[in-house]
Amino acid sequence: MTERNQTVISQILLLGLPIPPEHQHVFYALFLSMYLTTILGNLIIIILILLDSHLHTPMYLFLSNLSFSDLCFSSVTMPKLLQNMQSQVPSIPYSGCLAQIYFFLFFGDLGNFLLVAMAYDRYVAICFPLHYMSIMSPKLCVSLVVLSWVLTTFHAMLHTLLMARLSFCEDNVIPHFFRDMACSDTRVNEVVIFIVVILFLVLPFALIIMSYVRIVSSILKVPSSQGIYKAFSTCGSHLSVVSLFYGTVIGLKFYLCPSSNKILHVKETVMSLMDKTCGTVVTMLKNPFIYSLFGKM
Repeated sequence: MTERNQTVISQILLLGLPIPPEHQHVFYALFLSMYLTTILGNLIIIILILLDSHLHTPMYLFLSNLSFSDLCFSSVTMPKLLQNMQSQVPSIPYSGCLAQIYFFLFFGDLGNFLLVAMAYDRYVAICFPLHYMSIMSPKLCVSLVVLSWVLTTFHAMLHTLLMARLSFCEDNVIPHFFRDMACSDTRVNEVVIFIVVILFLVLPFALIIMSYVRIVSSILKVPSSQGIYKAFSTCGSHLSVVSLFYGTVIGLKFYLCPSSNKILHVKETVMSLMDKTCGTVVTMLKNPFIYSLFGKM
């Protein structure tokens, strides 16, 4: 990039979803209802866990934090999307772009690590039921939650600082509903993101798989219909959320990797918008229903 093409960007124009004007109100009502349902569902879970003393257990401690993470994660981009759909000049300050990047990564990764903690909790509950309370002590549970918050803070801050160091070109029009890319040399960012993806996505996912391998192995040692049903009722909700979460996140991670290619085709734009819509709304919307339907955890 030449020096004359570099400038200080104070505002970013977000083109948002490629929706015809005559359908704007329909999609606005759809996204608003999905967002409000997501907020309400996760709030109900948090409030019920706080009010019911019988739910003050390790699994529900992790679930309340996961619901809070889902609530905040969906709030990172959706309010701005809804605002821009009603605005004649959809824009966001440069500082707002960096803030979105930070909180998008923070709450996304927080849910990731909480799912790992929940997988370990299910592993202990099934493989060591008699020692569950001694292993999953309040100190360990709080430590796992605090560790999740600390690790996600580090990752989100690292990625945001790397984005802040990049220079931006004069074209400040972005065909998205939130800001996640720069248009300068991003080789350092690409290397760091590759390393972080291994540590913050692949490793947690591998730990969850290992937990379920041990769970299945433990169940097969004493095969019975009652044991299989109990294991399914204990792990079914968590396993469903894990499948949904990682299926969406893997697609998002591939797209979030920066690219030096400045040409963004319409097909790629639509696919990326669909990914982010699913990641921030649809996935978070389904979680309360999944945990409610499966009931016991």
